[in-house]
Amino acid sequence: MESRYKTQKEKYEYISKQHGGYYRHNFTDHAYLYNLYFPPKAVFTHLKDNIHNLVLNYPMAQDALAELIGEIIDQPTERIVVGNGGAEIIKILSGSLAKKIIIPVPSFNEYANAVPNGQAVEFPLEFPSFQLDVDKFADEAIKVGADMAVVVTPNNPTSILVPKGDLIRLAEKLKHHNCMLIIDESFLDFADNKEQISLEQDIEKYPNIAILKSMSKAYGICGLRIGYLLTANIDFAQSVRNGVHIWNINGFAEEFLRILPKYKQEFEDSCKIVKSDRDLFYKKLCAISGMQVFKPDANYIYCRLPDTALSGPEVTKRLFIEHNIYIKDSAGKTQPEANRYIRIASRTNEENAKLIEALKDVMYVKDK
Repeated sequence: MESRYKTQKEKYEYISKQHGGYYRHNFTDHAYLYNLYFPPKAVFTHLKDNIHNLVLNYPMAQDALAELIGEIIDQPTERIVVGNGGAEIIKILSGSLAKKIIIPVPSFNEYANAVPNGQAVEFPLEFPSFQLDVDKFADEAIKVGADMAVVVTPNNPTSILVPKGDLIRLAEKLKHHNCMLIIDESFLDFADNKEQISLEQDIEKYPNIAILKSMSKAYGICGLRIGYLLTANIDFAQSVRNGVHIWNINGFAEEFLRILPKYKQEFEDSCKIVKSDRDLFYKKLCAISGMQVFKPDANYIYCRLPDTALSGPEVTKRLFIEHNIYIKDSAGKTQPEANRYIRIASRTNEENAKLIEALKDVMYVKDK
């Protein structure tokens, strides 16, 4: 891999075009958003001890996999569709099922990227707060004739939560207009009082809601590729299920789901550590003069750079070239002043502290 680049600048150009495999390239990754404290070593030991069976045998198919997820989230099998990561399900929702989809922006780009031309409507979040006005969003969804509306909560990149009451009101407004509301809760495990703000356990009350969850983030298993969709609308679940092929999940992912219930306490503990690290990181970022820092509900923090600082893309590039640290700028997002914003994943306290010092070092043009 090293032969692909000879200088740190070439390394940056190479990495910035990749969508993973970062661990092969020896830099600190504050770009991807996952739980550093899970899974515990016992999970890896179990997978290693069972590697022959996991490699040599066919994994289970959809119904049995849905049953494993059902045990984890206490839901009936028929409400669940298991995906090869959340991305597989997003592709089915946006690319196949939606005739017209409406998405608040800025948000996770894959929802719009998977949509055939002309079928995605972007709804700007309130600026500069990045809050979702669900009443205006519902009105716009109805006006454009959307049959699918997507809300990511906490949102990516802003890390801002949409209150549960707002989501319920949104669903109620959309249900008379034949519009499914997709609520992406992939980062909800890092929010406070997640049991009170998740709609998972209320799903049977709202037949026009489907919850999507990528397990990669909260469970720290990006390489295993597991996601799921949950809905009480059995016809909609079946439509999504029709889009996945019979063996869409590999044996390692299946085995992880099988043993995950044993590690419930370890998972809860890991999320507490992530939140503690993030909260300290937030306070330190707020102390940077002129930086606007949005209070995070997920394990990453959205910032507007000071007016006198360099642009987001320039800061991101310099941070990598000079300090071997990678973050995400927002230049590719649909929002006003996109090149003034950066998104930083929280890592360990030590790594977060190093990032802050490095950020202060590269934000401004140095006097010669």
